[in-house]
Amino acid sequence: MIPGASEYGVELSIDEYAVQDLLSVQPDDVDSPSELTFARNVFVPLTTACRYTCTYCTYFDAPGQASLLSLEEVRDICERGADAGCTEALFTFGDDPDDRYTEIHDQLAEWGYDSIHDYLRAACEVALETGLLPHANPGDQTREQMATVADVNASMGVMLETTAEVDAHAGPRRKEPGQRLRTLQNAGELDVAFTTGILVGIGEDWRDRAESLLAIRELHDRYDHIQEVIVQPVTNNERWTDGSPGLETMRRVTAMARAALPEEVSVQVPPNLTAAGDLVDCGVDDLGGVSPVTDDHINPNYSWPALRELESIANDAGLPLRERLPVYQRFLESELRTETFDGTPAADGEWISSRIRAALTADDAAGERYRAVLDGTVEIDSVATNSSS
Repeated sequence: MIPGASEYGVELSIDEYAVQDLLSVQPDDVDSPSELTFARNVFVPLTTACRYTCTYCTYFDAPGQASLLSLEEVRDICERGADAGCTEALFTFGDDPDDRYTEIHDQLAEWGYDSIHDYLRAACEVALETGLLPHANPGDQTREQMATVADVNASMGVMLETTAEVDAHAGPRRKEPGQRLRTLQNAGELDVAFTTGILVGIGEDWRDRAESLLAIRELHDRYDHIQEVIVQPVTNNERWTDGSPGLETMRRVTAMARAALPEEVSVQVPPNLTAAGDLVDCGVDDLGGVSPVTDDHINPNYSWPALRELESIANDAGLPLRERLPVYQRFLESELRTETFDGTPAADGEWISSRIRAALTADDAAGERYRAVLDGTVEIDSVATNSSS
């Protein structure tokens, strides 16, 4: 039984034979991809407040120290990203700030917002105005919270991390795997194209990794909404000194992800946190979002690679490198997909809202940029990526 699943109304039936089959998977059991993809984005750390205190995370700040970007700051970041050729505004913040963050709540009230999700909606609207497609990662969300912002996002996401109870999540505000899974379920119910993933090396064992991947697979089979699964190693930082998983561990767990997931779901590894080139033959087909103008605020000690480094990874693997949008083509309506699309369209549903559809079809510079990315006519090396720490 996954901790918290029944409490949050998530019904899963992970088969023991499937677990054992997945535990037997090795890198040689999966195929290499036909191409590698990435997205060009800006990282918008809306607030560093978080109700959780995970022992591996340097993103959150304590009450009294947490920041909250103004909409003017959001606009400045997004405008710089649009000028640099980005298509995605990646909004991050810690899980719904609790009552300890009085300054954050007071500031939101002063600006006229009842909640952080109401404010996130306004920030996503700023991104759309500046010519970027929002992709928000606001942590655990109720169905009502997600519905507040779904129509102003091209896609959304949250890392499942693990279905296991681990000490790294311990504390008075412990993360519940069941609540994380409920967020994935909410996304499926609301027709939100969704990104999730597992975090490797935080105290979970091999069975936990298999069960986590199979839980994601089961929810995807139910809703057809998962667009990519990230396999991310924990990394040393000022709060975590227990080390990172080794290459062989990453190769095996990446192959397990590829074997567990259907072909239409991409397997992604972050190239600033792991040796992506050594994982391509384990089924990796996406290198995530990289930014020409902002740092990785979740992992500030690990700089984004330059686009030429992504090209080198692809060249070494003998694969083409293609830029993509923050929403995968399979979630677009048929008239928006390119003639070269040969994937499986997502199940019937309103996967993109009228707001996002209008942005994709707009007769302006942003719309032209989105369509150039879809058509594959954008110059990948047209803008250098930020490589400063």
